[in-house]
Amino acid sequence: MCNMLSSRTTLGFISRVSLLALAATPLRSAPATGEWRAYNGDYASTRYSPLDQVNKDTVKNLKVAWRQSLTPDVISEGRTGVPRPSNNNETTPLMVGGLVYFSTGIGGVAALNAATGKVVWHVDSLGASQASKAAAPDEPTRGDDGDLAGGATRGLSYWTDGRDERIIALLSSRYLVALSAKTGERVRGFGKDGAVDLREGQERGITTFSWRTGPTVIVRGVIIVGSNVDDINNAAVVSKRTMPPGDVRGIDVKTGKQLWLWHAIPRGGEAGIETWEKDSWAYTGNANVWGAMSGDEELGYVYLPETTPSNDWYGGQRPGANLFAESIVALDARTGKRVWHFQGVHHGLWDYDFPCAPILADITVQGRKIKAIAQPSKQAFLYVLDRTNGKPVWPIEERPVPKGDVPGEWYSPTQPVPLDSHGKPFAYDIQGVNVDDLIDFTPELRKDALKILEDYAYGPMFFPVVVPGQGRGAGKKGSIHMPGTYGGTNWPGAALDPETNTLFVPSSHTPVVAKLVPPPAGSDTILVRQGYEWPAGPQGLPLFKPPYGRLVAIDLNKGELKWTVANGDGPRDHPAIKQLNLPPLGEPGRVGPLVTKSLVFMGEGLAQQPPGSGGKKFRAFDKVTGAVVWEMELDAAATGVPMTYSWQGKQYIVVPVGWQRHPGEFVALSLE
Repeated sequence: MCNMLSSRTTLGFISRVSLLALAATPLRSAPATGEWRAYNGDYASTRYSPLDQVNKDTVKNLKVAWRQSLTPDVISEGRTGVPRPSNNNETTPLMVGGLVYFSTGIGGVAALNAATGKVVWHVDSLGASQASKAAAPDEPTRGDDGDLAGGATRGLSYWTDGRDERIIALLSSRYLVALSAKTGERVRGFGKDGAVDLREGQERGITTFSWRTGPTVIVRGVIIVGSNVDDINNAAVVSKRTMPPGDVRGIDVKTGKQLWLWHAIPRGGEAGIETWEKDSWAYTGNANVWGAMSGDEELGYVYLPETTPSNDWYGGQRPGANLFAESIVALDARTGKRVWHFQGVHHGLWDYDFPCAPILADITVQGRKIKAIAQPSKQAFLYVLDRTNGKPVWPIEERPVPKGDVPGEWYSPTQPVPLDSHGKPFAYDIQGVNVDDLIDFTPELRKDALKILEDYAYGPMFFPVVVPGQGRGAGKKGSIHMPGTYGGTNWPGAALDPETNTLFVPSSHTPVVAKLVPPPAGSDTILVRQGYEWPAGPQGLPLFKPPYGRLVAIDLNKGELKWTVANGDGPRDHPAIKQLNLPPLGEPGRVGPLVTKSLVFMGEGLAQQPPGSGGKKFRAFDKVTGAVVWEMELDAAATGVPMTYSWQGKQYIVVPVGWQRHPGEFVALSLE
């Protein structure tokens, strides 16, 4: 479903973007300098660095160079009531000019010395600069409502025109703030006293704003800001049919002026509104861009990975295909006009949103050069499109999918299935539930797995969710879906080696049990999901075959998988299978890779499903073969995506970590 129409309402107009603003950070942010200027390394989201001081021969000599709390001590020392930083540290820092920048655990920003990890400056959650311990107030900053403000975001944005250097941050879950990269002081010419209140400039009567996950991107002098409207759709809360939409905005990086607003859910007269039957566009919300975005400075486009509309698992009150939910959307960064879109899931009912940044790659297919975009997904499909127009590089077929029997539900008869260059589904993990995929380490385990599966409804990819006791759900505990909500690939995303156009994609083997139930009293929705459940297998082992966490290498030039390796040992030492001396089975953590000249670095993650999974190992893979060439056990799991930089002749690798009873921090590794 690719459409070249452009139709979006703008708030005001862009009178003239200054030449200085147009000199914003380019697509690939000067990697030769050894800096890391964007959350994903560059706005192409490659997570690649050509640094090679740490290589296959030297990686064994990596040691901890410095470590720093997600909430630096300088912020909390002498203050009462400051919350502990999150155990789940999802922040990837930046490094520019010898300073390491990151979002803190209480909604502020800190800059560290790149060689020592010592705090150089920090700001609190409302952007007030405090460059030393002496400047720290006695009490923590509180928001307008009296609550402790903020919460860590996954990253920041850096911008320069060659003279002015700024850190763009989102603080207190609602303020977009421009800070001096050198001092942390607010840039007074930006918005009001250096901040833009993102509650303003919205439509549909929205009075709240929550955006504290993926970072902004800056293309041609325009900051693109997504949103994170809470998707309240489970049986534990009172859910409402009417929700705020996850609109996207463009804001001038020099002045803070809002230049445009793009409707993630189209409104009266806009293209795509016909996909919302019974005027359901008027009240349905979400379809956020809560993950990371990508941008192409040369084309002037920003690429949005859109998510699911409300609610995630029942769509009877939003009949139709529901554009632009669960789509990749290319916008002109200066105008907010849609250039093209591709919808990956029609009328989503599985929480299969696009959670991570699309990767931009200049590939060569059968001698033809293509400006491509590669999008991993929760469903473990890889979609490869021409980023200039949205046309598939390899075919994407509309294939029939099973129709469900949930009362009042609307079902799409087909779903898009991307194919590789051999005409097979471009999938890099198990999809759907098939008895052939059940655990079979021993005949006894296989027999027990078959017995467990009888309690659930199941089927191929895009199998419909059930209502227990009705239709397909009769006599069943629910339906099993593979991959589940956590993927496949989740928010940490993938990485690209631009020298070989090899994409490195992590995948977590996490099926989910889903069932629809009536909402609690006071809700005006018809059905909601009953929590999240992990389908436990025999004797506490997984129900399905390994690997449970994997790293996959994909050749984008050829459109085919190169290799797949397990990431971590997994349950190989479980008493029921320990005697089998199995190879690594993989840990199903949500992790992201870093690619250098010769290596791929990745941890094991702190997984939410199944409970207790994940691990503290951090390892390097040979990027040609996938072989593990080095690993180190850290004090905690790699909970965010690592980055690397070079400063004063030394290469550093910084790993965001956290664990139960281990507050989030950053661990910097370098050679002895």
